[in-house]
Amino acid sequence: MPQFAANLTMLFTELPFLDRFDAAAQAGFDAVEFLFPYAYSAQDIRSRLDANGLELVLHNLPAGDWDAGERGIACHPERVAEFRQGVETAIRYAQALGVKQLNCLVGKAPAGVAPEVLRSTVVDNLRYAAKELKTAGLRLLIEPINTYDIPGFYLSRTAQALDLLDAVGADNAFVQYDVYHAQRMEGEIAATLSKHLPRIGHVQIADNPGRNEPGTGELNYRYLFAHLDRLGYTGWVGCEYKPATTTLAGLGWCHAISARSTEPATA
Repeated sequence: MPQFAANLTMLFTELPFLDRFDAAAQAGFDAVEFLFPYAYSAQDIRSRLDANGLELVLHNLPAGDWDAGERGIACHPERVAEFRQGVETAIRYAQALGVKQLNCLVGKAPAGVAPEVLRSTVVDNLRYAAKELKTAGLRLLIEPINTYDIPGFYLSRTAQALDLLDAVGADNAFVQYDVYHAQRMEGEIAATLSKHLPRIGHVQIADNPGRNEPGTGELNYRYLFAHLDRLGYTGWVGCEYKPATTTLAGLGWCHAISARSTEPATA
């Protein structure tokens, strides 16, 4: 069985953000992740991590005005200085919080910008971010996002992410592989994991349709978890799903899969 991290942006949302760390630990999680820490002091977050013995495995670079609908700015040619400032802010938080990798949401493509300009902007920004993160001892991740949930998102497929990483040419840059987004855009989850696992730095999960917990939709997560084990994946799996009811009620999937983990897995 993989090791699971609770995504505190999606789980335990019945509680204030800082109280979700306590709830995750009480539910049996050893690690957490979330989208952004920047609305809180690093000291307050670190105290919650330490008090609960939790490891923080991931957070994102600043992604513009999230509440206004922005989903990243790495593809915006006119906001390069803002992006670079965000990289520095993210590094400061990462060093304070002990996280080892940061995800870059590249954003929705701005209207009227030529495709070659969009791509060169993304590559240049990712190359800068990877260089700065490497100096700080951190890994950079980039995440394809499905364009049904976020129309116009620039990076939407695994092959595109790998192409961008080839252009960036950084040995500390990897794909963040979100199974939910990948299922919506391209399917072939097990085959993609088999083919590209060395270039995947982090895995996230949710079922489809609905983006709810594993076991509520079409994906055979018992098979996929066993497949990750067979492939030798040793990283964390982020639980970035929307509980169908409450977080605790929805955690039955983890207990059920754990209890059956010794049985042969079938597709």
